[in-house]
Amino acid sequence: MDVAVTGSSGFIGTPLVAALEAAGHRVRRVVRRRARGPAEVAWDPSAGTIDADGLAGVDAVVHLAGEGINAKRWTAGQKQRILDSRTRGTALIAETVARLDPPPSVLVSGSAIGYYGDRGDEVLTENSPAGDDFLAEVCVAWEGAARSAVTAGVRTAFVRTGIVLDPGGGALAKMLPLFKLGLGGRLGGDQWWSWISLADEVGAIVHLLHADVAGPVNLTAPAPVTNAELTRTLGAVLRRPTVVPVPSFGPQLLLGRELAQSLLYSSARIAPTRLEASGYRFRHPALEAALRSMLGGPPP
Repeated sequence: MDVAVTGSSGFIGTPLVAALEAAGHRVRRVVRRRARGPAEVAWDPSAGTIDADGLAGVDAVVHLAGEGINAKRWTAGQKQRILDSRTRGTALIAETVARLDPPPSVLVSGSAIGYYGDRGDEVLTENSPAGDDFLAEVCVAWEGAARSAVTAGVRTAFVRTGIVLDPGGGALAKMLPLFKLGLGGRLGGDQWWSWISLADEVGAIVHLLHADVAGPVNLTAPAPVTNAELTRTLGAVLRRPTVVPVPSFGPQLLLGRELAQSLLYSSARIAPTRLEASGYRFRHPALEAALRSMLGGPPP
């Protein structure tokens, strides 16, 4: 397959491109600069421009680009940038895809489990309604921005991604230094953290290029954990104590109250119902085995 990928140099995009190429697919990177050959396609989502000719003949598009949720404190301006980067970029990709002749067979478009908001112990599937906080509003608008591709008949899968774990980046990379020093502790504790390994995030996206699935798809492992359980498990794998909880004022001072609440203390107990039903087999369905695989720890 010829697969175009936005966000190809990011935390998820980099290993995704490597996996696609290793499987024999041809990748066209959609980049925010002048293209350096036929394997790159230039675009500027803030200006609403893209080299549509560079996408001619692609079989699939994976759209991952967007302003980082936790890149900066949530001022009014930053929240608007987060919303705009997702809706404008997605609309541009979807409208361009819809005009291609022939169009690609599938668009895998990024989203997040922030769609569901803070829901306590409720088990959430793709049929669960959206939440009512800022991240939920962003995700609803983000998915809605792809309507042009859906209307054009392109199979469109919205990957509602959970907390992606890998020592090379994301949440785990930020947690490891403190945990290795024996300073890691639970954040609240009772809230559900629905996680997925980076290997499964990439594997699931590749799977969805071929599986006959459209609409929202939860990309989380089948065994979500509470923050307290994740803290205990990471400490056990690293053989470090995790007895002292982290006071909530620390993350709030660092990130701001709203961002800290949304990222760290919000509870979403997600079930990957449609992904499992489509036949995807998780490499890392359970947290402890996943962490030991990533961090080289001894088996339990």
